[in-house]
Amino acid sequence: MKHNKHTYIKLFTSTFYLSAFTFGGGFVIIPLMKKIFVDDLHWIEEDEMLNLAAIAQSSPGAVAVNAAILLGYRIAGVFGALMTILGTILPPFITISIISIFYSAFRDNGIISAVLKGMQAGVAAVIADVVLNLGGSVIKDKDIISSLVMVGAFVATFFLKVNVMFIILICGLIGAAKVLININKSNKGGDSK
Repeated sequence: MKHNKHTYIKLFTSTFYLSAFTFGGGFVIIPLMKKIFVDDLHWIEEDEMLNLAAIAQSSPGAVAVNAAILLGYRIAGVFGALMTILGTILPPFITISIISIFYSAFRDNGIISAVLKGMQAGVAAVIADVVLNLGGSVIKDKDIISSLVMVGAFVATFFLKVNVMFIILICGLIGAAKVLININKSNKGGDSK
């Protein structure tokens, strides 16, 4: 992809828009990033977006910012990453600055409390959509190991209350083992010829 001024502006404006109008954190912004950068712009593939989301979640820091950095770097290098970082962090920075100035008025306002309650329901729906789309992609690949890992991770998180970091590390190790086994099998297949 050619990196021109339009690419950088589109990276900034897209992530700014997403960050400004997405409530609920990184798990909500990732499917919207997928819609823009995979479905609409066709700048990256869906599998790559899933990989970026996995790396963003397993890295320290905010998932939305991590995903934006990875996405911007993948599309347009270091300057692309800078554009997506700015686009992602400016809306919450501006919003929090305004809220902090008027905090006492917001804290006691019944209308704002009602709006926030309504937004919680919307955020829950968007997160459910993310789970169904990402889980559906894993199942659609018909990879038994990945499907078992997904179900096992859910059981460990939801029922057994295992710390998410342990689950991410174990899933990463399983994925690495799977790749190493596949490499080993392909090397043995190549040696016999």
